[in-house]
Amino acid sequence: MYPEEIVMPMKAELTDYGFEDLTTPQSIDAALQRPGTTLIVINSVCGCSAGSARPGVLMAVQNSEKKPDHLATSFAGFDAAAVSRLREFLLPYPPSSPSIALFKDGKLVNFIERHMIEGRSAQLIAGALMQAFEENC
Repeated sequence: MYPEEIVMPMKAELTDYGFEDLTTPQSIDAALQRPGTTLIVINSVCGCSAGSARPGVLMAVQNSEKKPDHLATSFAGFDAAAVSRLREFLLPYPPSSPSIALFKDGKLVNFIERHMIEGRSAQLIAGALMQAFEENC
């Protein structure tokens, strides 16, 4: 488990913009039972990947005409039980953090894994998400 003093500012990068903080398995289940589209960011402390993932997600949400109905996040290595539950819905994909999942009516329709984030700019990540929003939201 990562220390709270490290995690909380990184959580705030998303929660300050309206992302719901999913901290329990029950909150994951509730989020995925909502109708419509739900974007869930598996946040992480990884500097290079998460450092571009968080801004990329925010850029996509702020600049896309079509947007997910619900925005949420859970933190790998901190919200362990919640992330473990979420990963059940992401199978057959292996655990990956940071990563970004788009669900429609509880079904996974788009997933951006860590290897698709590493070495990419926030603008490229935003572009991929905006395309997923256009197709699914």
